[in-house]
Amino acid sequence: MEAAATPVRGSYARELSGFHLMQSRACAVTVIVLVLLGIVLDYAVYPQLMDRFALARVITSAAVLLGLALLYTRFGRRHVHAITFVWLTFPQVMIAWMIHVTQGESSLFYAGIILTTFAVGTLFPVGFMYTLGFGMLTLLLYWLACVTRPGGVIDHGQFLFHSTIILFAVAASTVYTYYNERGRRQLFELKDELARKNGELERTNSSLAEIKGQMLQQEKMAALGTLSAGLLHEVNNPVNFCMMAIDVALEEPAAKASPMLLECLDDAKQGMQRVQYIVSDLKTFAYRNEAMQDTAFLFERALNAAVRLVGHETKGIPIRRDLQGETLVRGDEAAIIGVLINLLGNAALALRKGGRAGPEIEVGAHQQDGRLRIWVHDNGPGIAPEHLSRVFEPFFTTREVGQGLGLGLAICYSVIQRHGGQLTAESVPGEWTRFTFDLPVAGGGQ
Repeated sequence: MEAAATPVRGSYARELSGFHLMQSRACAVTVIVLVLLGIVLDYAVYPQLMDRFALARVITSAAVLLGLALLYTRFGRRHVHAITFVWLTFPQVMIAWMIHVTQGESSLFYAGIILTTFAVGTLFPVGFMYTLGFGMLTLLLYWLACVTRPGGVIDHGQFLFHSTIILFAVAASTVYTYYNERGRRQLFELKDELARKNGELERTNSSLAEIKGQMLQQEKMAALGTLSAGLLHEVNNPVNFCMMAIDVALEEPAAKASPMLLECLDDAKQGMQRVQYIVSDLKTFAYRNEAMQDTAFLFERALNAAVRLVGHETKGIPIRRDLQGETLVRGDEAAIIGVLINLLGNAALALRKGGRAGPEIEVGAHQQDGRLRIWVHDNGPGIAPEHLSRVFEPFFTTREVGQGLGLGLAICYSVIQRHGGQLTAESVPGEWTRFTFDLPVAGGGQ
């Protein structure tokens, strides 16, 4: 809990510092305007001292302006509280001097000290200790202004009354600042909590989208499994009869005497074997447990199955292989077949849409650091940069409506993650696209 609270406190401190900087600048401008406008009050109350007071007000405004200028420097942004505290004392010193040279405890300028004290607590509401310290300094300046006059304090009752009023102003400003700061902290914590909840909601929505995609995929696989079971039963028997008939025909003297007939019978036998492989691949691909399987299998075998199953999409597009070394890996073979089908199908679709001359898909694999690094590369039109960072988002698709939900790559990404790897995409628009992922090598420990 403490570790979670530390970033919040750091964020709050940064936000509060920015708020205080903005408030200090605004307060400085306000003080300069009010100090200069006080010349009108000097004329109304102490016209005989107006020239001296006007000069004092100009000097004070210039000093505050210098403080304001410092707040726009790097040094000022780092020490905003100290600089603000210093320039805020200038008007108080000026008012205390005016009290000293006029009527002391009877001077009407004590109202200016009270006004400034309230202004610090409202216009520039910082920490309550800051306000309390400023208020005590203000009270000290008032006492000095009155006590150091020739003859000292004359009307002790009025001096005590004004001092008490100033203390009330200090107390009120301090209490206001305390609750203002407390309310601001609570508001920030609520904003931070809302941001965290929004982040959790986004992650939940993403997880729900992924789960929905997986459920849709499982429903497809269940339907495909049912279809495959029927195919296996209905197709295997006639295929076996055809295979037996072809084997018998191959032994006939007439067939042996005719090279052309032998070639035709061999082609027919290979065709029947291909039908058997396809039905077998469908069965392997469709019948899956919900839990990820963790068995050893040859990636090359999974690739062969995927190429056969996606053959209708890749027809006419050469698929070049670059499998270096042993390809025995661990994981869910059916899931990896699904990943390869998706990547090969997407590559074939991109090549056909791009109308590329000499289209080609390359599938490569080599071992590195106990894992089999695999890539599917095509020389198609590539992926636009603004789309590249979103290709694994659920429901993101550039296909036309009705041609895909945009879940294929998101599910592939999840499958590879469950195998402890990462699926990444690279592309150069107009030249090529490459998807890369890795699988644990059987016996490699990962």
